[in-house]
This record gives sequence, C-alpha cells and structure tokens, in this order.
Amino acid sequence: MKEVDIAIIMGSDSDLPQMEDGIRLLRDFGVPFIVEVSSAHRTPERTIQLIRDFEKVDGKVIIAAAGGAAHLPGVISAHTRLPVLGVPIPSALNGLDSLLAMVQMPGGIPTAVFGIGKSGAVNAALFALQILALARPELGEKLDTFREEQRLGVETKNRRLQKKVEDLRES
Repeated sequence: MKEVDIAIIMGSDSDLPQMEDGIRLLRDFGVPFIVEVSSAHRTPERTIQLIRDFEKVDGKVIIAAAGGAAHLPGVISAHTRLPVLGVPIPSALNGLDSLLAMVQMPGGIPTAVFGIGKSGAVNAALFALQILALARPELGEKLDTFREEQRLGVETKNRRLQKKVEDLRES
C-alpha cells in the first residue's frame, strides 16, 4: 500500500454515490487517500487486514461508511487506535437504522459519527482534514480558505434572494 493519510472504507460499492462529494473534497485538498470496499460481516478478515496495512504506511484517519446494520465503523474502531469517522448510508429506514447502529457503540470503543449520507460524507472528510491540519498548517490555511468561500457563497445567495424579494414587492 502506498503512503496515504486517509482511508475511506465502504461496506459496499453501492455506497460510493453517497461518498463521492467527500472523496472529491479530499482530492481538491491534495491529501493522499485510498478508497476500498470491505464488509464487516462478509469480509471481516479483509477489513482487519486493510486496517493493519493502513497503519503500516502511517495512515492517520479512517472514514468508514455503511448502511443497514452499519457495524463497519465500530468493527474498525475495535481494531485500531486511529480516529474512525463513521458515515451512515441511507438504507431501508432512510439511514436512521445506520445512524443508530453507529452511535450506540459501547463505552471504551470511541467512534465519531456524522450525519446521514452525502452531507455526512463531506463533514467526515472535512473533519479528517481538520485532524491532519493539527500537524500540517498548510491544510489549516486551505480549510480557512474553504470556509471563507462558503461564507462568500452564502452572501451571494442572500443578495440574489433580496433582489427576488424586492422584485416581488414591486410587481
């Protein structure tokens, strides 16, 4: 395995559409990452081996995405000291089942859990970048720029909204 900072492990390849925006964000920040499919239930040995291999290349953060029973983040947390960020994937119960499975970890096996689906994937990626930025100031600067761009985007949207509201008042 090549040197990487972040591992994204999904329980199924069908999780990719939910994770794509987070993956793009990591790409845009220029952080080396890997993306793998490994099931906590169907391929537990592979999952553990992925973790071991990631630790050997001095990996820093694991993002684990899963739907349904969603045990993947917890299983990974049980086998590493690295930060594990769980992303619940929408499933039969709109992802609530996935979310509850992840947040109900027993004491002593910490796993961070984010929102369901695409926004959770983006926030997990941003959180992983924040962790890396503790030791890499250049990432912190990129995160500051990202937040400033978000702020400016909201201001632009508000100006457009105010124009539309004004047009409605005048018509």
